[in-house]
Amino acid sequence: MAPKPVADPRAVLLHGEESFLVEEEARVISGRWKAELVSDFGFEALDASALNATRLRDAVLQAPFLDPFRVVAVRGLPARRAEGLVRALAEVPETTRILITVSGRLGQGNSLAKAVAALPSGLVREFARLKNRALGDWVGGRARELGLPPSLAPHVLRSSPSDLGVLDQELRKLRAYRDAGFPLDGAAVTALLAGGHEEEVFRLTDHLLPRPDAEAFRVARSLVRGGQSATALAYRLSRHISMVLEARARRDRGESLAEVQAAMSEHPFVIQKAFESAGATDVEQLEADLRVLLEYEWQVKSGQVDAELGLEGVLAQL
Repeated sequence: MAPKPVADPRAVLLHGEESFLVEEEARVISGRWKAELVSDFGFEALDASALNATRLRDAVLQAPFLDPFRVVAVRGLPARRAEGLVRALAEVPETTRILITVSGRLGQGNSLAKAVAALPSGLVREFARLKNRALGDWVGGRARELGLPPSLAPHVLRSSPSDLGVLDQELRKLRAYRDAGFPLDGAAVTALLAGGHEEEVFRLTDHLLPRPDAEAFRVARSLVRGGQSATALAYRLSRHISMVLEARARRDRGESLAEVQAAMSEHPFVIQKAFESAGATDVEQLEADLRVLLEYEWQVKSGQVDAELGLEGVLAQL
């Protein structure tokens, strides 16, 4: 479904098999719109799982309070429920901007897509699955955007599933590791890239908070014995705790899960797990955990502790 040229769209529907690109484009659009608002009252994120046409219509028709317009965002709408929201868009005031992202691809005859496209400033855009050369070009381009050598792209592609969200996270992980002062040599790249360890790393983070349990220790030992770098693993733990800390801060400010997922760049499922973990701990403990990991990093770099043995001590202190 090719988009029509719209200079300044006020109603945008994004869908397609490449959900990472859908959500990335949504962040750009919502960020641009929100930059023009003068208060928090002008932005409303609706929960797609409980949304119906009446609720959406009420949000669309609501007049702005302090802002020049209102932004109504619906993220992750199940494709099967799209048709049921059509009548909510029978009238879209000039003072409302609406953004809808769909989980999956809508057919060319979909009524919601037709309704948005028919609006005076409506835009419908589909993101098709990237494959083969197009996928490689995207990874190389993203590496350049992050200041990494494009030569890393083949390594990332070989060690990761063909999911743009995972590929993006792997590239960002490499950049953050380099920015932390570690040399991004061949050994580090091999240790940091997910490969067959990613499922175990997720299992480790699942058992990390509020305190590491016996399973966390078992998985950590298994990963290290399987060739995972202890310092790279500690870095992954600090990244996870930092993400939970941000989710906790946003949760304490009253932001919903949908709003947190819209604001943070990680995959929505990863954000959901962090949001859930945030409810089981507090800010002081999370900050203390980060200090423990930072101290471990310094001790390993200065040669005071063995990296593998020190990791066990880190888990015992968290």
